[in-house]
Amino acid sequence: MSAVLDGSARVSGRGRPGLLDKERTIAAPGFNRWLVPPAALAIHLCIGMAYGFSVFWLPLSRAIGITVARACPKDMSLFAELFTTSCDWKISTMGWMFTLFFVLLGSSAALWGGWLEHAGPRKAGVVSALCWCGGLVISAVGVQFHQMWLMWLGSGVIGGVGLGLGYISPVSTLIKWFPDRRGMATGMAIMGFGGGAMIGSPLAAELMKRFASPTDVGVMATFLVMAAVYFVFMMAGAMGYRVPPSGWKPADWTPPPAQTGNAMITQRHVHVKKVWGIPQFWLVWMVLCMNVSAGIGVIGMASPMLQEVFGGNLIGVAKRFSELDKAQLAAIAGVAAGFAALLSLFNIVGRFFWASLSDRLGRKLTYTVFFILGGVLYFSAPGSAAAGSKLLFVAAFCIILSMYGGGFATVPAYLADLFGTQMVGAIHGRLLTAWATAGIVGPVVVNYMREYQLGLGLPRYQVYNQTMYILAGMLVIGLVCNLLIRPVADKWFMTPAELAEEQRLAHDRAVAAEVGPGTQTFHQSSTLLLVLAWAAVGIPLAWGVYRTLLSAAKFFQ
Repeated sequence: MSAVLDGSARVSGRGRPGLLDKERTIAAPGFNRWLVPPAALAIHLCIGMAYGFSVFWLPLSRAIGITVARACPKDMSLFAELFTTSCDWKISTMGWMFTLFFVLLGSSAALWGGWLEHAGPRKAGVVSALCWCGGLVISAVGVQFHQMWLMWLGSGVIGGVGLGLGYISPVSTLIKWFPDRRGMATGMAIMGFGGGAMIGSPLAAELMKRFASPTDVGVMATFLVMAAVYFVFMMAGAMGYRVPPSGWKPADWTPPPAQTGNAMITQRHVHVKKVWGIPQFWLVWMVLCMNVSAGIGVIGMASPMLQEVFGGNLIGVAKRFSELDKAQLAAIAGVAAGFAALLSLFNIVGRFFWASLSDRLGRKLTYTVFFILGGVLYFSAPGSAAAGSKLLFVAAFCIILSMYGGGFATVPAYLADLFGTQMVGAIHGRLLTAWATAGIVGPVVVNYMREYQLGLGLPRYQVYNQTMYILAGMLVIGLVCNLLIRPVADKWFMTPAELAEEQRLAHDRAVAAEVGPGTQTFHQSSTLLLVLAWAAVGIPLAWGVYRTLLSAAKFFQ
């Protein structure tokens, strides 16, 4: 892939960098660094729709029957279901898309993270747009011909590669633009990934209503429209990326002197090829894996958990979940949907809040707070449920989900502190294999523990108690790993000669003018351009927050 892009991006006969090459993205004097976060947000808000893909499951589960699902034979295998055209897909089969999303996200980020550092964020952003939006188009074809394997291939595999590249594309760039505010910078971008579903889910729902007909559930046309819209935003974001000249630093900011500043923040750099052998990398890997495993399992079960734990108390009826009639079940489902929306808001806000706070507290202390406070909240949840305190129960999980999101947003800055900034994007890509692992571990623990407890005959309002204690145990493991993290030993850092060679391969330049004319598009970044860039991402995000607040309001009614 990289060879094709590197070759095609060169302008024949002149030896000048092509439009997608990293050299063409070096910012000219006067460039406003605050133009980079909206470029990153434009990509993350689009690929973040991966979190909201479940909005398609119910319509697709009756794509043939339209009004009522045409069930497949009970003895039909999963393999046969991938190719059948005679019956509707099961929601459980479509749910495998989430596993594909996050496994491919982690593996593609790990596989191509090093290429990204050399190719630059613009080229990676373009490839991400092609994969994510192209995957939606292939999925639309799969819906049209009712072929689940095309859905898996399109959005799951190809789209998953786009997720991985899009997710890590701005990390190294933002950290280099904001050495004084590493946590805040990555928090802004990764906040967008969490916010993508807040925009995409209601947008998809509205589009499906518009395109639905007596013979069509409207998903295919929705995929195509969203692919087109996302492609425009993602390409605009990719073309908006700029990297700072080598050695750039903000005005009036001085890096802390080596050895006299924070010992956990290095001024040197580790090569991505060495991280597999560094103990600190695996400790941070476990820190992220445990934090994500504990949170992601709750996200998937938030709605049924609240309904089964509190039952009719959610609507002022003194009945357990199993005693409710159909109308009452529908009413508490609406309340639970508001709870899920509330969790999504805290997930988003937590990404920016905790990552920004880590600039003051330090990354290690921030994660210590996550694990101690999160463990206490998980451990207290069964007691809150037994006491019938909906407020304490919901407040606990809102804080937990804010720290779940905060963990994602803080970890890139943690890596930059420990391993330096030269290859932090590639190292972050390797670390995301922890997310892929957690995407399997977390839901399995929560789902299988629930089924196991039900199998033992426990009432539904008690089946989550043991799960909460297990999740608290995961956070204890994460806490121990975090406390064991120490500054990286000298032997792992690149020598000056190795760093110079890596900078050459990464096409680092001291000034934009070194790569010839055509690179200095912006000598000064105008205020109007800055306002338009932030409006382009801020307005859709504000609309998504508004729609989510409307859903969350159901919980308080």
